[in-house]
Amino acid sequence: MKVKDVMTPKPIVLDVSMSIQDAARVLIKHRIDGAPVVEGDKLKGLFTKTHIMRAVVCGDDPVSTSVGEVMKVDVVTITTEATCEKAMRLKVGRLPVVNERGELVGILTRSDLMRAYAAEARDSLNKFNTILNSVHNAIIAVNRHGEIEIFNQAAERMIGVKAQDAIGVKVEKIFPSTEIYQQLRTGEPQYSQKITHYDKKMLSNRTPIIMDGEIIGAVAVLQDMSDLESISKELAATVELREELEAIIGSSFDGIYVTDGDGKTLRVNQAYERLTGVKGKEVIGKTMGDLVKAGVYDRSVSLLVLKEQKPVTITQEVITGKSVLVTGNPIFDQKGNIFRVVTNVRDITELNELKRQLGQAQEMEKQYNLELEQLRSVINQQCGAIAVSDQMKEVFKLASQVGMVDTTILILGESGVGKEVLAKFIHNNSQRSKGAFIKVNCGAIPEPLLESELFGYEGGSFTGAKKEGKAGIFEVANHGTLFLDEIGELSLSLQVKLLRVLAEHEITRVGGTKPVPVDVRIVVATNRKLEDMVKQGSFREDLYYRINVVPIVIPPLRSRKEDIPPLAIYFLNQFNSQYKLKKKLQYQVVERLMAYNWPGNIRELKNMIERMVVTTLDDLIEAKDIPEFLNVGARNTDNIYSDNKISVFGVMPLNDAIQEVERQIILNALKKHKSSRKIATALGVDQSTVIRKIHKFGFKLTDAPLPGVM
Repeated sequence: MKVKDVMTPKPIVLDVSMSIQDAARVLIKHRIDGAPVVEGDKLKGLFTKTHIMRAVVCGDDPVSTSVGEVMKVDVVTITTEATCEKAMRLKVGRLPVVNERGELVGILTRSDLMRAYAAEARDSLNKFNTILNSVHNAIIAVNRHGEIEIFNQAAERMIGVKAQDAIGVKVEKIFPSTEIYQQLRTGEPQYSQKITHYDKKMLSNRTPIIMDGEIIGAVAVLQDMSDLESISKELAATVELREELEAIIGSSFDGIYVTDGDGKTLRVNQAYERLTGVKGKEVIGKTMGDLVKAGVYDRSVSLLVLKEQKPVTITQEVITGKSVLVTGNPIFDQKGNIFRVVTNVRDITELNELKRQLGQAQEMEKQYNLELEQLRSVINQQCGAIAVSDQMKEVFKLASQVGMVDTTILILGESGVGKEVLAKFIHNNSQRSKGAFIKVNCGAIPEPLLESELFGYEGGSFTGAKKEGKAGIFEVANHGTLFLDEIGELSLSLQVKLLRVLAEHEITRVGGTKPVPVDVRIVVATNRKLEDMVKQGSFREDLYYRINVVPIVIPPLRSRKEDIPPLAIYFLNQFNSQYKLKKKLQYQVVERLMAYNWPGNIRELKNMIERMVVTTLDDLIEAKDIPEFLNVGARNTDNIYSDNKISVFGVMPLNDAIQEVERQIILNALKKHKSSRKIATALGVDQSTVIRKIHKFGFKLTDAPLPGVM
């Protein structure tokens, strides 16, 4: 301990020119017996109460006499780096402390030293008690009278008595079995003495405490025999485990070769000797470097493991002419250093056969994958048909079956579910696949124009008609497939003409009289309930039964969400190819897509994928790139695009209720958007459908109040 640790810094000082009277006032004020005298920062002397009394006895004037005239000049000082032991040896009651420049930096008194030694003694005692209580074994120490002075926590646990109840008590009253009095009498130590205390077996080591040749006490260290028994059992278990490992290593079919962290051979098993022809006695105790130099091995996997600090597998040539496959595995100690390398050795002949079989299997797998990709490519190139869910597999299975015959097919389903895709699939899987596939949206073309488009016209049949006339779509689609989408929007007059085509396989041009034979397969589709329209008289019953030969219902995307991931990937690849990009979808994005209800079905999904592909900056499309309305829709899919709730009050026929809901949705869209294009985008339908619905409900695209607005 150094002076700087215990001194009083910045002590009270007196100036050399200060009067004795003023100095006395300072000492009285601060209740001190003396103080260093300085001039500037330099120590000049020491002034105490004794100097005041001397000045009074000698008759000195306390006002005119300065401190410098009576102070002690030859002052003993000490430096900050000096030890407290040195300060104690100086035997001075008040020591000024100076730095290397002789400047006063503190004062050291006997009281400071005593407090420092007392604190150090308490600290040492606390450390001593902490050490004693941290020891696992019980420690009991007695004085020369046999009274207990030390009784640690382990002694409390083993003997069952608290230290506060044992300290100062005769040891035989607390623990008579210790026989510690023998050491007080004889002064001879005794070790490994077995004693019993209340059926608890202990091992006792007892020694006398001798100071200046005199026995002043004794100490006993006690160990619970159960600890030793536990250690003995662990040792027996270790021996048993070692024997078990020896048996396992010896019985292993694979060869085992063990080296230490320096590459020195420690052990080989019998299988190794059998596989390589090398005997253990020829290599044990030798380093792998020496064995490689001697030509026993062409190279060493153990040395490679020590170099690379990881498992290594190589083919090794042995001096006996054998070729083996060896795998070296490092074993690390707690410091991260390799202290063993365990090498497994296998006959490479058997492994070569397994390798050959694996190669054949891998080649077959590649071939199967190639064929599978080709099949997928063919299907996708045909019409982009994706069918993962059981519902869609059944749909395409039925479509494939009826595709080979020329029966009329009615495709039903919500808008955007992929009715055109299924129609193309039927065409591509039919005998007419080399013919034309023509789609006509019956709701997108006005009735007068639709008739001339479907059946053609003769020259001069109406104003603006070509002189030579024009062939209709039925004639253009001859020997092919005609897909009539939105068949429910067809007028009754055109329904009659279509019925004739289906019945007689011929058409008559507008303004003409001569029938024209046509060989066309008809596939129709609608998202409306035709049977309800038949009851209402807006669709001919005979035409309904004529087209409803084989109905195929495509379920909405929300009821077959297994199809969403492959459809999303298909569209992603499509747009990547179209825009020369390399976008990828994060898994969380696919989860969000599957959580959404998709009122616009596959068409809406396709548009959403295109939107994310062209608007995201990074190659990875993440969850943060998903439009907010999609996240909202995933949580509440009842009303996605409308700011108002859709409500139907009372009881009414289901078809009327559907019409009312449709009317309210169109009305809400008109309130929010002022163009048919924006409304079509919001509702996920074609622009022509929006225009038709607006006219159907008597609405107008105008800023004026809309009909039906409450």
